[in-house]
Amino acid sequence: MERERLSSRLGFILISAGCAIGCGNVWKFPWMTGQNGGAAFVFVYLICLALLGLPALTMEFSVGRAAQKSPIYMYQAITPDKKGWPIHGAVCLIGNVVLMMFYTIITGWLLYYFYSMVTGKFVGMNGDQVGAYFGNMLASPQTLITFTSIICILGFFVLSFSLKGGLERVTKIMMIALMVIMTIMAVNSFTLSGAAKGLSFYLVPDFSKINIDVIVAAMNQAFFTLSVGMGSMAIFGSYLGKERALLGESVNVILLDTFVALVAGLIIFPACFTYNVEPGAGPSLIFITLPNIFLNMPLGRFWGSLFFLFMTFAAFSTVLAVFENILASVRELTDWSRGKASFICCVAMIILALPCALGPNVLKGIQPLGPGTEILDLEDFIVSNCILPLGCIVYVIYCTSKIGWGWEGFVAEANAGKGLKVSNSVRLYCKYVLPVIIFVIFCLGIKSVLFK
Repeated sequence: MERERLSSRLGFILISAGCAIGCGNVWKFPWMTGQNGGAAFVFVYLICLALLGLPALTMEFSVGRAAQKSPIYMYQAITPDKKGWPIHGAVCLIGNVVLMMFYTIITGWLLYYFYSMVTGKFVGMNGDQVGAYFGNMLASPQTLITFTSIICILGFFVLSFSLKGGLERVTKIMMIALMVIMTIMAVNSFTLSGAAKGLSFYLVPDFSKINIDVIVAAMNQAFFTLSVGMGSMAIFGSYLGKERALLGESVNVILLDTFVALVAGLIIFPACFTYNVEPGAGPSLIFITLPNIFLNMPLGRFWGSLFFLFMTFAAFSTVLAVFENILASVRELTDWSRGKASFICCVAMIILALPCALGPNVLKGIQPLGPGTEILDLEDFIVSNCILPLGCIVYVIYCTSKIGWGWEGFVAEANAGKGLKVSNSVRLYCKYVLPVIIFVIFCLGIKSVLFK
C-alpha cells in the first residue's frame, strides 16, 4: 500500500497539534491551574513541558518517520532483527481504541452543550437547574449514544477521503477557526470587571505556592497533554518527508499546544473573578460553573455557544487524529481501502463506546475503581496512567539503548533536514534521567488511583 503524504509542513504541525490539543488543554489545564496556585503552577508546567514533553515527542516523531509505517509495524520496519518491540506496536493500537471508547463520549458532551446553548436550553434556568442539566444528560443513555454516534460518524466520514482532502483540509479549517474563536473570547474576557484580578492570579506567579504537590501535578499535566506514548504522534511522523529536522517541528507543535492551553485560561479566569466563582472548582468548572456564568453575562447565550463550539473543535481535533491512527493500523493489517476501513471502524467504534455511554446510567452499578467510579474512569486509568507513561518509557529506551534502535539511529533520523538539531550533550539525560522521571510519574499515577 503506497504511503500517503501530507501536502505541507503547516498541515503536519496543525494535525499534530490538533492531536495534542484537546480536553487536557481546554478543560483539565484551567481547573488544575486553579487548584494548584495559579501562575506558580503554570511556571512549573512550562519547565516540565520542555524537560519531559519535548524529548519524548521528538523520539516518537522520529520512530514514525523512520518506519514510514503505522505503530503496528513501525518496530519491524526499523529494527527487524530486534525481538519483543513489536508488542508495543500492538499495545499502541489497543490504547488508541480504548482512548476513543471514552474520549468520543466526552466530545459528545461538548457537542450536546453547544447544541443546548445555541437552542437556548439554558435560558431562564437558575443555578440548581444548570447543575441538574448535566446530571440529566448523564442519566440519559439516548442522549449520550446519539451524540457519541454523531462524533464517530463525522470523524470517520472526514477520514474516508484522502489524507490531504479529508484529515488535513478539515483540520486546517477547524484549527484556524479555533484560534479565531479563542482570540475573540480572550479579548472579551479582558473587558470584564474582574479581568485584572483573574490575570494576576493566572500570570503573576507566587513562588511560595510551589510545593511537591504542585510540581507533581505540573509534571503529570506536561507529560499527558501531548499524548506521547502510544503512537498517536508516530503516525504523523510517518507521513513526513525529511526536509525538516524533528526537534524544531516538535517545538512548533508544543508551542501551539501550549498557546491553546494558556489562552483557555485567559478566557476562563477573568470570568471566574468577575462572577466570584472559585477558579479551582475542578471538573465541574466547564459543565456547571461556566454555564452559570454565561447566564449572568451580557450576550451570555452568544458567548456560551462560542465557548462550547471552541471546546468541541478542540476535542474533535484529537478524535480525528486518533481515529487516523486506528484507521492506518487497520488498513495495514487488512489492506482495505480508506472508505471500507472507515465504515467498519466507525461501526466498531460506536459499539465499543457503548459501555462508557451506559456507565453513568444503565450500568451505574458497575464501579470498577471503587465507590463513585464508573467505566469511563477505568478506561481513562488504563490509557492515562498505564499505557501512555509505560509506552513513553518504551520509546525512550528504544531510542537511547543498543537493545533497540540506539542513540545514533535516533539522532540521525531526528536531525535529518533543516532546523533545530538534537545535541549529543543531552544523551545521558535522555538515557538515564528521563525514563526515571517518567517511571516516577507512572508510580504516582497508580498510587493516586489505586491507593487513595
